[in-house]
Amino acid sequence: MAVSILAAGCSAQTAVPVANDAYVRLAAVPGRPAAGYFGLRGGAKDTTLVGVEAPGASRAEMHGSRMTANGMVTMESLAKVPVPAKTEVAFAPGGRHVMLFDLPQSVRAGSLMPLTLRFADGAAAKLEAKVIAAGDVAPE
Repeated sequence: MAVSILAAGCSAQTAVPVANDAYVRLAAVPGRPAAGYFGLRGGAKDTTLVGVEAPGASRAEMHGSRMTANGMVTMESLAKVPVPAKTEVAFAPGGRHVMLFDLPQSVRAGSLMPLTLRFADGAAAKLEAKVIAAGDVAPE
């Protein structure tokens, strides 16, 4: 997938995180949020992902799933996600993901959805996520 990086006030020499393999899984139940997934490779220095934007969604929230001591899976909202230099950070099923609320009905499986990742240093990564249906196999 094509990814463009925008760095606010930075030179072209700045190596910012690179996103890849983005997709959005539509909800199985109409009216429920969709989920966004992608890989993120840290740039030359540590940074922090502070938000994700998706046109048409009423809001996009970063969440993390984790197993509790009693064997239950819980989900919590994440205000930020550290992206260490030259390290892979996964937003994948069963872990970190982006909840996309109130997507318009025009967003359908087979289309592409633009996402913008915002970093604490002002940099942004724009990418297009493949939209898949709830029961579809995740793209490779």
